[in-house]
Amino acid sequence: MTSRTLTPFVLCADDYGLTPEVSSGILDLAAQRRISATSVMSLSPDWPEWSLPLKAARTGLDIGLHLDLTSTFAKKDGCGDSLSAWMIKSTCRMLRPTVLERVIVKQLDLFEHHLGAVPDHVDGHQHIHQFPVIRDVLMRVLSRRYPTGQRPWLRISRSTSPTADFKARVIAAMGAKALERLAIHHGFAHSLNLSGIYDFQGNALIYRERLRAWLEELPQGSVLMCHPAKGINPQSPTPMASAWEYEVLASEALPVLLKSTLTEISKGQMLFGK
Repeated sequence: MTSRTLTPFVLCADDYGLTPEVSSGILDLAAQRRISATSVMSLSPDWPEWSLPLKAARTGLDIGLHLDLTSTFAKKDGCGDSLSAWMIKSTCRMLRPTVLERVIVKQLDLFEHHLGAVPDHVDGHQHIHQFPVIRDVLMRVLSRRYPTGQRPWLRISRSTSPTADFKARVIAAMGAKALERLAIHHGFAHSLNLSGIYDFQGNALIYRERLRAWLEELPQGSVLMCHPAKGINPQSPTPMASAWEYEVLASEALPVLLKSTLTEISKGQMLFGK
């Protein structure tokens, strides 16, 4: 009997720093080796405090910047707006690159100052990093800031699932191909596909079945994103979904699903890094 090769993928927990419940849940999953990456919201007022335990979890974990232009943190910082507003302004090229550059540099500075390391990857809260204009400024900043040596890999938010819903198609249409071209042009490693996109409706059982379906159809070069939280915080945009995601990912359901779908969790630096 011929053994089949396991398909490696990155399991990335987004929104580190969003709430204490999110951060503690991500730390727990990292300690259990249930995730291989997390993305940090460095504008969070909790980031200086929560960066300390994250430093100790770096072994086996990619830690990246979750570029943020839409959260309450971004709005309080003076750089935030609604997702729909960014979609319109970026598509119509109504953004000022010099302002965007200052915002991106500030978030990178905060990340590096408190973690003491270069981001392993860069992605975006609500996938805003690949929107028109934003992606061009982001790649210019990254190219100038990291000309050689360790460079972050980029997350491409593109679902290749034959059952991709409208949300997934809109996310990809906002710039997946364009960001991939820019990454190649500037010599940055990048993922190929994104899984884990859904409407945050359901319960733990439904999420487990969604997870099974995502793993079964996972192509090479994929990131599967998740948004876990250890407990419910009303300040989270998806409090119930985050709680049941944590429940499933921390349970024995995950290793069982990995075994049955012939997949394995891997660091992005191993899959995409140079």
